Amino acid sequence: MDALPADALPLDGLPTDDQEFRLHVREWLEANFPHELRFPTRRLDFRQSLDWHRKLAAKGWVAPGWPREYGGMGLGGYRQVIFAEELDRVGVMVIPNFGLTMLGPLLLRFGTEAQKAHYLPRILSGEDLWCQGYSEPGAGSDLASLRTSAELDGDHWVVNGQKIWTTMAQQANHIFLLVRTDRTAKKQQGISFLLVPMDSPGITVRPIDNIGGYSEFAEVFFDDVRVPGDAMVGEVNQGWTMAKALLGAERILLGSPRLAKFPLQRLEALARSFGLLDEPVFRARFTALAMEVEDMVALYVRLLEVLRRGAVLGEEVSVLKLAVTELFQRVTDLLLEAAGEYGATDAVLPLADSSNLKPVHPYYLSRPATIYGGSSEVQRNILAKALLKLPG
Repeated sequence: MDALPADALPLDGLPTDDQEFRLHVREWLEANFPHELRFPTRRLDFRQSLDWHRKLAAKGWVAPGWPREYGGMGLGGYRQVIFAEELDRVGVMVIPNFGLTMLGPLLLRFGTEAQKAHYLPRILSGEDLWCQGYSEPGAGSDLASLRTSAELDGDHWVVNGQKIWTTMAQQANHIFLLVRTDRTAKKQQGISFLLVPMDSPGITVRPIDNIGGYSEFAEVFFDDVRVPGDAMVGEVNQGWTMAKALLGAERILLGSPRLAKFPLQRLEALARSFGLLDEPVFRARFTALAMEVEDMVALYVRLLEVLRRGAVLGEEVSVLKLAVTELFQRVTDLLLEAAGEYGATDAVLPLADSSNLKPVHPYYLSRPATIYGGSSEVQRNILAKALLKLPG
């Protein structure tokens, strides 16, 4: 008999049938996800969700896409979607953990054995919470123009510069950082990748309030910050290779159909509470969005399987990020419209399914989605040049 695929092998009693797997996950989440954290009126930050992270870690379910030999669940693309859908069903709304979704996969591919042994268990346990030091005031979508520098001084790198729009820098205890280590090389060829503790002397964090009245972003300043030489991932001046790989992982994260599917679920709950699903025009608009979301699920699973095989995603990942973030906005547009007069306020609505909804919150989240991680204009340029072979 042929060996079962890795995704079908038991993990902590996980069923091998997809529907049984869904029910198993659903039952465990119903029994273990705290009721006070369900369907919050805004995303939970690192500290608010840390106890939940640790509960998932104890179960072995904190990293669905990581290989099992490194503490992950080893799930295939379709099962990762199932797992995410069940999290959405109970109202898990948490700011992405960049250690799990971005740095961990990068270390698995490029890190030394010592770096993997040190950092990966601490990411899984929640001991280390990571933020991403990429964007700068003059280097957002054109990331290769970054100017934050690192100069070698003995066995340490000395970092100077500024990062901006750094999600949860005020709570993270580590940052993975792109720095310029050769000012004379072409801009993509003089960049390196560093792992830096946030309590290092010389780091200053200034939170940025958003339109919703809370701080998820921050500016981070580096003034003669000393970083040990072994904190570099990969070779000196070879960081752009990792930057591109991580940008691909970021665009998978930002292109997750969950980005549009969760607000679509909340739109359905609102519509049922307001009796809107009985109106033919609204139902047609809702159904069209739901069909688009399922198209995105199919594309997402396909690209996840490319990563799972150890292959590198090409520029086609930009299709996913572009399509899902714009779909996210269309879903929240209809959500705000369906909320009527409540969509123009900070009102929190009790829904028929016993959950609460603040309609403006997902709308606020959707607005910058087409900007961060590479704006829609940048994604279209990438696709035009790389896939359609149009001139620059």
